[in-house]
Order: sequence, then structure tokens, then C-alpha cells
Amino acid sequence: MKQDWINFLAQKGARREGYDFGNQAEELLSAQSATVITPLTDLSLIRASGEDATIFLHNMLTNDINGLSSDGVQRNGLCNPKGRLLATLLLWREGPDLMIAVPADLQAVILKKLSMYVLRSKVKLTDASDERVLLGLSGPQFETAVNRLAPVPPIPLRSLRIEHGGLLIRLDERRILLALDTSEAPAIWQELTGTARPVGFSAWNWLEIVAGIPSITALTYEEFIPQMVNFDLIGGVSFHKGCYPGQEIVARTKYLGKIKRRMYRAHIEGNALTINAGDHLYAPETGEQPCGQVVNAAPSPLGGSDLLAVIQSTCADTGEVYLGNPSGPHLALLPLPYPQEDQQAAEKATPHGEPGV
Repeated sequence: MKQDWINFLAQKGARREGYDFGNQAEELLSAQSATVITPLTDLSLIRASGEDATIFLHNMLTNDINGLSSDGVQRNGLCNPKGRLLATLLLWREGPDLMIAVPADLQAVILKKLSMYVLRSKVKLTDASDERVLLGLSGPQFETAVNRLAPVPPIPLRSLRIEHGGLLIRLDERRILLALDTSEAPAIWQELTGTARPVGFSAWNWLEIVAGIPSITALTYEEFIPQMVNFDLIGGVSFHKGCYPGQEIVARTKYLGKIKRRMYRAHIEGNALTINAGDHLYAPETGEQPCGQVVNAAPSPLGGSDLLAVIQSTCADTGEVYLGNPSGPHLALLPLPYPQEDQQAAEKATPHGEPGV
């Protein structure tokens, strides 16, 4: 962790390395409708350099990195040989290198896992967390806020170099990610907070849930295949590339079977609830056997909690799904911002594994 950056954030009112800036409830309300900025201290970076970096990662991850343009950004996954996700990643090019953003609690594990496969490949994998500061920006004035740094790319999952060192990445219609040179971050933070309100990363996690973007963390390591968390629907999987760890299982699931569990967005009432990734869900038709698991959860601006959860589809169809036990708090299912289509329709929507919006 960049201690100077953490100290700077503390001087600006951040608590617990950026969990919040003093009033989580107000920050969540701001995230819902205003322009906000978040220090993404819950993410870490890995740099892949060397002449074999692209082909190495192409052979390891779920997406088509060989086809990634110089300004392209990809959602990606790393699976075990059984097709279970070890981590969800965001990947982009930085000159000749590739940068990978990964949940901080898994970075050391993923760096070690990838390094095991390097062998004779001409690729070097390093912890790049001290090289860049990651900021998230969201809201109706996010383009105005960053206008002096760089114009915002017109379509999602595209990047642009910025004058002061670093990269601006458009994530979706309302959000961008900044990967800044560490030395430049405090000055840029000062400038951006003239327009955007600082909020903790619990607010950003809520925005990720609203966008339907899953994050695999240490609590859900090896729990889900990519399709269970809708990675095929958000452009995180290519079905037109060669082998990678778990590829046979992922492909077989697409071509030979129907996904019995999918990821849904939901709301649970009750402000005193503690909901963790990996918590089990239950339904009348499965009795004492879990019908799903929480993927991510965050407090909702309107009270209670919002979450992404993998649920057996037949149980989700009934609307009777409960947290923790068969008589626990009820999940009210909410729409996702993308269609939960079958796999064949999803392929037509995002051909060749290209990033979807």
C-alpha cells in the first residue's frame, strides 16, 4: 500500500484507508445522483511486461487478449482447471505492457498463481500497486470534472493517456477509472474534488452492483464458473480463442448445457444486517440445501442492502429466496442493466468475446 497516499487521504478525511469520508449514509445518497470520486484502495495492480506478455495472458485468461487494441480495456477472469473463477480482473494496455487490476485481497495469490505458469515465456510479472493510484469517478458531471486531464472516450471499455501521467478508462455511461502516476495523484485529487464529492469504496461497490459487475474476492474464490456470474453477458469470456485453464468446462457449459444458476441483483430490507460475499441463500424448493450464494453486497442509499447473488434460476423465478436460512430475510429481485439472455443470444450480442456495454 502506498503509505504516502494513504496518509494524504487521511488528511482529507478518509477513514480506514478510504472505507468512507465520515458519513457513509450521505455518501451513498451522493453516489445515487451526484458526481462522486472514490479512492479504489481495495484494488491492486499487476504489471505484465516482456515480448511474450500478450500471448502468455491470452493463454491464461478467459478473454481474447491477442485481439485487444492499444486503447482497449477488457473484463477478464482467471479460472482453475475445473473452470471455477479464481479472480475477476480488469485489464488494459500500457504501452508495451499489460496492467491487471485485481481485488487487493487476492493480488498476492493471483500473482503467485500466474507466475507458476511463466516457465520459459519471456514475460515478467510484478506487483505494480505502488506505481499507480486508482480512482473511480461517477455521476452526471464526471466528464466536466476530468475535462482538463483528457477527453472521455465516447464508448465504454476504452482508455486514453492523460497529460499528467497515467490513463483514463471509461467503464460505462456514468463512470470512469483513473490509473494515475502516484506522484501526480494528490494534485489531481485536489482538482477533481472541486467538482466531485469524495466517497468511500462501499459507495463505489454499490455502483458496481447497480451496474451488475461482479467481483470475485477471497470469500468467493473458486466458487463460480464465469457464466454463473454473467461474465459471458458482460463481455468477460471469449468462446473463439484457444485453451486456457478451465476452458473445456466453460465451453462445455456453453455448448452442451443450460446454465442452472445465474447472477441476479437484489435488495434486502434491514439496516442492521451484516451480509458477506459467500453467504448462502435458500428457497422453499431446495429446503435446507442452499440455492445460491451472495457474490457482492453493499448498503443501499435507501436503506437495507443491495447485492449481486448467484441463484438457481428456478428458485429466482418463484421470487422466494432468503438469506442465511429458509426463514431468513427475503430477497426482492431487481433488474440488471443488461439482458439475462441465454448463451446463444449473448454470443450474438457480444461477438467474438468483445466487451459488451
